[in-house]
Amino acid sequence: MALTGNLRINGDRLWDSLMDMAKIGPGLRGGNNRQTLTDEDAEGRRLFQSWCEKAGLTMGVDTMGNMFFRREGTDPDALPVYVGSHLDTQPTGGKYDGVLGVLGGLELIRTLNDLNIKTKHPIVVVNWTNEEGTRFAPAMLASGVFAGIHTQDWAYGREDAKGKTFGDELERIGWKGDEEVGTRKMHALFELHIEQGPILEIEGKDIGVVTHGQGLWWLQVTLTGKDSHTGSTPMPMRRNAGLGMARITELVHSIAMAHQPSAVGAIGHCDVYPNSRNVIPGKVVFTVDFRSPNLDTLNAMKDELEEKAPLIAKELGLGIEIEEAGHFDPVTFDAGCVTAVRNAAERLGYSHRNIISGAGHDACWVNRVAPTAMVMCPCVDGLSHNEDEDISKEWAAAGADVLLHAVLETAEIQT
Repeated sequence: MALTGNLRINGDRLWDSLMDMAKIGPGLRGGNNRQTLTDEDAEGRRLFQSWCEKAGLTMGVDTMGNMFFRREGTDPDALPVYVGSHLDTQPTGGKYDGVLGVLGGLELIRTLNDLNIKTKHPIVVVNWTNEEGTRFAPAMLASGVFAGIHTQDWAYGREDAKGKTFGDELERIGWKGDEEVGTRKMHALFELHIEQGPILEIEGKDIGVVTHGQGLWWLQVTLTGKDSHTGSTPMPMRRNAGLGMARITELVHSIAMAHQPSAVGAIGHCDVYPNSRNVIPGKVVFTVDFRSPNLDTLNAMKDELEEKAPLIAKELGLGIEIEEAGHFDPVTFDAGCVTAVRNAAERLGYSHRNIISGAGHDACWVNRVAPTAMVMCPCVDGLSHNEDEDISKEWAAAGADVLLHAVLETAEIQT
């Protein structure tokens, strides 16, 4: 059987699956709150398991809770082609970030079953644990252990805001498998994802062919001053940690602007103590997020912050600590896999462009141990990590169509 533009997934079935999964862990205004290793995460996993087993797939679960569902190939010695993403969400997340990649992989399998298409290589659909990193930092935690970036013991010891550990919560929800993490070998991996940015929608492109991923530095900054009364403490006598954060926020912005066009930076998380209306903050803890597809640029931004932020703290009489909270180098995806994605878009007649992923993804870690590429579809206004995140049924179907063709080109159709 030849790959032709007539071979496509069932867009209605994919959309129905997305909407059914979105019923688990609903948000406050239409999105989802299905954070990793919560009861909602466990429920979503069970639903996904039931769908996969109904499609004839066999399940494996490793000791990081990564879920693998296998469709056999005709060659028992051929390495599998993997496809998937993650089911966990932000606390105020959307219905598509990550989920589209997992359920797009399942829809791919359902389509092959419908058409009785066999492949030389097995195909495995994967749900990676804790991609978001919201509850247990850092992001892409389980795929990071799989790729040898982190040790499992270190990952198990990650704590959430309530002091609960990743290892204990994985055990509690019943998704700690017995398969040794990282032992699986891959022929290739493909990940479908919404863009999480505005480029594809603005340019009217159906598909993003992801060639690179931005590198990232997360730097946790702790400023220590002295909490005191806002009304009775003279201005010259204040050691205002909140003011220090404000000035470093401006510094982060100026550093990123000085490295345009291939750099971004912001402060996305902060805790202020004691966080009272009439108390000058005596301590703040916040995270600086720098990203760039250029390693030299990424490291230069980090170095500049580490040089200049202590000067701001000193001027204001504040103590300062800067810790590395997360990092990965820029990613260049596999040329052969990227070509398969581009070939798929062209075969199907979808408009497309090369794109650099601004966000981190599990594929970024897996790329270190296997040939990897990503497919992106547009999202409305480029909005993600927000309950208003939205895509169209047509965008979802186009992305899954390209995923199907790229996987089949790599897994080799058998006649």
